[in-house]
Amino acid sequence: MTDDWQNDRAEPLAVGPPRQRMTRRERARQERNRRRRRTTLVVALSALVVVVIGAVFLGSKMWHSLFGGSGDDYAGQGVNDVVIQVHDGDSTTAIGQTLRDSNVVANVKTFVAAADGNSAISAIQPGFYKVRTEIPAVNAVERLADPANRVGLLVIPEGRQLDDVQDVRTRAVTDGILSMISKATCVDLDGARRCVDTDDLRQTAGAASPSELAVPQWATEAVDAMGSDHRRLEGLIAPGTWNIDPSAQPQEILSTLISTSAAQYEDGGLLSTAAALNMSPYEILTVASLVQREAKPQDFSKVARVIYNRLAERRTLEFDSTVNYPLDRVEVATTDGDRGQMTPWNTYVRPGLPATPICSPGQPALVAAEQPAVGDWLYFVTIDMQGTTLFTREYEQHLANIELARQNGVLDSAR
Repeated sequence: MTDDWQNDRAEPLAVGPPRQRMTRRERARQERNRRRRRTTLVVALSALVVVVIGAVFLGSKMWHSLFGGSGDDYAGQGVNDVVIQVHDGDSTTAIGQTLRDSNVVANVKTFVAAADGNSAISAIQPGFYKVRTEIPAVNAVERLADPANRVGLLVIPEGRQLDDVQDVRTRAVTDGILSMISKATCVDLDGARRCVDTDDLRQTAGAASPSELAVPQWATEAVDAMGSDHRRLEGLIAPGTWNIDPSAQPQEILSTLISTSAAQYEDGGLLSTAAALNMSPYEILTVASLVQREAKPQDFSKVARVIYNRLAERRTLEFDSTVNYPLDRVEVATTDGDRGQMTPWNTYVRPGLPATPICSPGQPALVAAEQPAVGDWLYFVTIDMQGTTLFTREYEQHLANIELARQNGVLDSAR
């Protein structure tokens, strides 16, 4: 029997255009494209995995740092001493972040919780504080609250000059501003005491350019005129309370103090007052330094008037304070030999004002220099140990007042 059903079967129909045979080169190119796509996909997936892992890691680290979690506090006595800075207006959280950034505490939340209710932390003053790395948050709070751990604190009294001075009678030495700065920078870190040396500060004061020291424009000419004498910066660092970074270099310390002092002087109206008096701001500052050294606060404005009156009549000022200044001493009366020395400050032999201020005047002395009392006085002398000072225009009366001072043991000679 024949397979007639096979002969009756429908033949398959071709659909679409007929296949084209690929050359060997085309097949190789196609294979390369497939491999390239696979490689690109693998690289993309690998990069995505790395990004996801990194995000999870960093997010976890930030979360535990800020909000706690396992390992949210250190234990023990710490590793190394470190100095951190508390800025003006810092919240407890901001302080905690500074501590965390310096590896002092493990995370911010734990520190904030430890500091909660601590009045010393809520009232903490801006400045620099010595703590230790990797200490418990409670320990960090205790250290910041302890005044003994505050470093870099500088308090400059009114009337101080750059160099140390000695009282001729008592031999007592009073620290100058440069010595005070040096002592303020001293800090013990891991048993080693570090300080910015006074001589380094003095050398920088004389060698650095006015611009490097942030000397204000209104003082630059006078500072330049003094050459490399470090006393060219006298009076440009205002009295008051300062915070000094113990790790800063001498130039940075001086420039910060000078620039901030200049802004303080200018905010007090120094520039406008100088213009009104037809004087330079530097001259007003110099007058204020003389007032500071020559008088008691109750007589500041009168002494300022004496200075202006003598300048107006082209008389030498003849102040013993200007004789003593370069000698780094304190003495009520001076000798004929002292008064005859030719120095840039000696107003017995130098007409007009001394070359620089002779100290850092306080605000009351500056106000007196800017707003002198009304009067025609040319002379003044302190006549007793209580500080009573007599003012007059007449030289004969001044001689009589000097005699009173002698009788009271205030001085042996006077101007």
